Amino acid sequence: MKLKIAIQKSGRLNEDSVKLLKDCGIDLKNGVNKLKTESDNFPMEIYFLRDDDIPQYVEDAVADIGIVGENVLLEKNKKADIVEQLGFGKCRLSVAVGRSEKYEGVQFLEGKKIATTYPLLVQRFLDINKINAEIHEISGSVEIAPGIGLADAIVDLVSSGSTLFMNGLKEVETVLQSQAVLIRNSQLGAGQQEILDKLLFRIRAVKKARNNKYILLNAPNDQLEEIIRLLPGMKSPTVLPLADPGWSSVHSVLNENEFWDIIEKLKSAGAQGILVVPIEKMII
Repeated sequence: MKLKIAIQKSGRLNEDSVKLLKDCGIDLKNGVNKLKTESDNFPMEIYFLRDDDIPQYVEDAVADIGIVGENVLLEKNKKADIVEQLGFGKCRLSVAVGRSEKYEGVQFLEGKKIATTYPLLVQRFLDINKINAEIHEISGSVEIAPGIGLADAIVDLVSSGSTLFMNGLKEVETVLQSQAVLIRNSQLGAGQQEILDKLLFRIRAVKKARNNKYILLNAPNDQLEEIIRLLPGMKSPTVLPLADPGWSSVHSVLNENEFWDIIEKLKSAGAQGILVVPIEKMII
């Protein structure tokens, strides 16, 4: 029995999806332009598909699971369950208008024409805000729509905002925060669920490692108690005596979000020779 997973064959999620599987220790036999492959060391078949098709394949159980942008899943409105947010492919679905427009709130959109690739999500946004507007569904180059008179505003994916700026637009509202998610068929069998559980265990270990750093430092013994207090490790830091009397080596794990603030405090407390090492996997 194998678990069938659908991932993007090209585009912004493809590289990170393949990397995630490889970081989980799953070998892929993927030739050039190959749309289906399997793993030698994990019971998995991999399908490379258009991202827009992945929710349908998972709903129909052609694929048991899939990696897709949350924005695509919600727009397609298919029966598939999100089992894990994957932390990559982060973006937002936003409303943008011309930079010269005086935008004072969503009421600006009343009676306006909105160009988008996401008509379902836009209509939900309008309904929530009790706005009546005309939606123009287009498949690409959404940013050009206001400039050629097709629309008064657009709703499109935004990462850095540079594309909007180059097309004379400004971001004014966020419709949805999105990232890559792992989805599953809602009627997954017991055998597939068992394999999925093993995969999730690996994925969570990889994600945990990405968000943490292994830190080693030298500490004067008279400052050891203060330095240990500053280290919010998984349990408590490892402390080993150094050959130089009066000094110890301290080993711990730091969360990336707290990293620089704590490093500065450690330096102030007398820590020296601070070494930071990336963690490949982290099992808790």
